[in-house]
Amino acid sequence: MVRDIRARLPWYVSDWTDAWNYRVIPSTWFIFFANVLPGLAFSLDLIENTKQYGVQEVLLSSFMAAFVASFLGGQPLLISGVTGPITVFNKTIFDIFEGRDDFNYLHFMGWVYLWGAILHWVAAAMNAVKGLKFVTRFSCDTFGFYVAAVYVQYGIQTVTRQFHQSSTPAAFLGLILALVTLAVPHYFNALAGSGYINKHFRRFCSDYGMPITIVAATGLAYWGRFNPYVNEATMTLPTTNASFQPANGREWLVRFWQLDGKYVGIAFPFGIILFILFYFDANVSSLIAQGSEFPLRKPAAFHWDFFLLGITTFIAGLLGVPAPNGLIPQAPLHTASLVVMGYEDKKAEIDEHALSDLEDGRAVGPTRSRGLSESNLARRVSRLSEGSRDVRQRRESVLGNDRQEDEVPVSVVEQRVSNLAQGCLCLVLMTKPFEHVLGLIPKGVMAGLFVSKRAGLEAHAPVVHGFRRPPDLGRDAKDALPHSRPTGPIAIRPIEQSPKVANRPVHCD
Repeated sequence: MVRDIRARLPWYVSDWTDAWNYRVIPSTWFIFFANVLPGLAFSLDLIENTKQYGVQEVLLSSFMAAFVASFLGGQPLLISGVTGPITVFNKTIFDIFEGRDDFNYLHFMGWVYLWGAILHWVAAAMNAVKGLKFVTRFSCDTFGFYVAAVYVQYGIQTVTRQFHQSSTPAAFLGLILALVTLAVPHYFNALAGSGYINKHFRRFCSDYGMPITIVAATGLAYWGRFNPYVNEATMTLPTTNASFQPANGREWLVRFWQLDGKYVGIAFPFGIILFILFYFDANVSSLIAQGSEFPLRKPAAFHWDFFLLGITTFIAGLLGVPAPNGLIPQAPLHTASLVVMGYEDKKAEIDEHALSDLEDGRAVGPTRSRGLSESNLARRVSRLSEGSRDVRQRRESVLGNDRQEDEVPVSVVEQRVSNLAQGCLCLVLMTKPFEHVLGLIPKGVMAGLFVSKRAGLEAHAPVVHGFRRPPDLGRDAKDALPHSRPTGPIAIRPIEQSPKVANRPVHCD
């Protein structure tokens, strides 16, 4: 942990100053919608069945994770929040002990989280996170595939449950909204990846396609004859009528130390299960979000971040909120949304003999050699005489007009503001006016958002398409810098970056 802090501390100021970049704005809105709504949908089972949690608890948990990661985290790009596994874990504990008169659920969860936090701190202090060096990319892709499949399953479950909770027309309305929310972002992404229109409009579709879809689908639910059905009690999110008010009118502080002593020991095995779940889930999401396909420049801090995860787990037990954890696919999607793209010129290399022929006035045919570098070209051109300007223009024509350019990642806007901003938006949603707005979103829209997370499934396509990509060993904190870049000299022309990013060297081994 000490090495993690020493390696990351010199970059702390630049983590804030580098946020002066346009990519931060769409990334904030994108990850806000991608984090909050799935987290609330995941918690629907927990909210409706246990009656111990509410929307306020889920939002506070997301804010707490974002605040700690932004100000104290070693890798601020990591997105944490309420995940499907932790909601299943909490609900399973509730089902096991339901009906016991001497049992207090929130007090027991406080002890479970405390035991889990202690195991987190011990593991981080003993550098147990180094075990990740034995985790291959195959394991990460498999786990990511599992999480993406769970998203699809939860989306289908949310739609089918409405046929038992609401009237038949209202349930079909939820199905229509889910299909709209599923299809429209697909076309936004298809347009963003096409060659139609200009690149700025395509980038706009990629950045704001999901927020626009959610707003439009929610407005569609209240349009015309849909309005009576969407106003049924079970069609939208269950929200409260007060600001910063936990479920059942309880206090925010959970005095878990008042729990009966016999349950303290029983909580320890559940704390071990929680530790194992978070050890793999949080670190795999961290590995994927810092994969070699992202040209990250700043070092990672796996041990320190895992220690901080123990702190947020302990605070979650004190406040009686679901414990936040690393999110898949939100964490890698957040990194991908901050990537600055550039162009790789595949025909920037010319054979030395072809250039000599060009200087002599002879025709130049196509060449397959990997000849001179850019500096060698400059030295040869400098030796041209004053009367050979026509030859120089012909050389520039060959270099400049006959290009085949591919858009490639140049850098990542590594900063702390986007994570903090989306966490603050969660805190804003806890106020009464925005809580009312949140309560207008139909469950069908969230179900479609779940299934549309198949983008995370596509990110782990090797699991689906015959494992075409060879496994890549996970990176520890000391070797978490980018590698596996293309070999050979390439010419990269940035197309969108701030001065802070423009001054960074691009390493092409």
